[in-house]
Amino acid sequence: MSAAGVLFGCFALLLLMGAPITVALGAAAMAAFMVVGQDLSTMVQIAFSSVNSFPIMALPAFVLAGALMEVAGISRRLVKVAESMVGTVDGGLAISTTLACVFFGAISGSGPATTAAVGMLMIPAMIRRGYDPGYASAATASSGGIGIIIPPSIPMVIYGVVAQESITKMFVAGVVPGLLISAGLIVVHLLRCRGKNLSQGMVPWSASGLLCSLREGFWAVLAPVIILGGIYTGFFTPTEAAIVAIFYTLIIGIFVYKEISLKGLMKSLETTSWLTGRVLVIMFTAFAFGRLLVQYQIPDMIAQWLLEITSNPHLIWAMVIFFLLFLGMFMETLAIIMLVTPVLLPIMVAIGVDPIHFGVVLVCCCGVGFSTPPLGENMFIASGIGGVTLEEISLKALPFCFVTIGVIFLMAYVPGLILWLPELFGY
Repeated sequence: MSAAGVLFGCFALLLLMGAPITVALGAAAMAAFMVVGQDLSTMVQIAFSSVNSFPIMALPAFVLAGALMEVAGISRRLVKVAESMVGTVDGGLAISTTLACVFFGAISGSGPATTAAVGMLMIPAMIRRGYDPGYASAATASSGGIGIIIPPSIPMVIYGVVAQESITKMFVAGVVPGLLISAGLIVVHLLRCRGKNLSQGMVPWSASGLLCSLREGFWAVLAPVIILGGIYTGFFTPTEAAIVAIFYTLIIGIFVYKEISLKGLMKSLETTSWLTGRVLVIMFTAFAFGRLLVQYQIPDMIAQWLLEITSNPHLIWAMVIFFLLFLGMFMETLAIIMLVTPVLLPIMVAIGVDPIHFGVVLVCCCGVGFSTPPLGENMFIASGIGGVTLEEISLKALPFCFVTIGVIFLMAYVPGLILWLPELFGY
């Protein structure tokens, strides 16, 4: 059997047996290396070089910054600002949840972290004000996916490293898609909550109320401004921005809000170690797997096969998007990016697609995967907070998923929606 056959055969077999994606990737790569007679130390060297890079340092730093902002009280103040922006419109609290996810996503860069931080505050609040628990949980899980689209984004960092594209350019390109998806989710809330009298207990919108919440949450709102402003102006790199975010949070949490405790600090470090370790192990094995894909020209063969089916860019985009949405139901976001980028990026470049355009659409598709079963991490988090079954959340989340997918197709077919802002900034 050829090395490629061993690679895919072992990978598929281990997945069917229920092995974790990391084990399946690593064991399949190891078996293929043994078949071709290469020293396994070569595999380790390839994998190690993949995670031994300066941009990867942004990953644990952004995770730590997001975890610290939760215990520092910054996320709670961002939610209050979001509520004051909405007022008593129908579905106001659900809309506030979406806005809060946008704000927190501009700090954490993680979908599950955004869902947990915002959900702990907003799901119980929505249930108390008459929202169906399943709807409240589904709304939060769907909005949490914005956390990886609004910059800074951990998956965008990974894509930038794998595709060797500018991470800063990816961040800039993610702003408009994140806002478009947010707007789509808000429209769904307005339509589904109309006439249900769910605004009881909400404070009516007023300029004074908004100014008051902004004044109380000034330092919280300033966090994403400093982080993103520094990146976009070129004052510091994304990796340096993550370190700035950590120190900013520590200073505000200890000396201004005075809410960071030793226990909270240890919990943040534990969360960061667990999440970063899991991601780096996936990257370690996925790079070795990807090296073999490239060595045996498998991406070129898949690209040629697709182009033989059709040369229509719209049809190829549709096939790619549905394929990514399908993978998102079963695989982790970072594993998807590590696996499909070497395979699909050459295809998209061959039909004239900008790598940044493809990368943003890829990340947006992964965002949908957070709220689709059976893997959907955001759904598990929201299910635990709201006390509802996964089946109920899945059903209630369908309209949000359909709207998000519609926005993704719009962005795929109208590349200017993604690329105009990077061009405006001169990237």
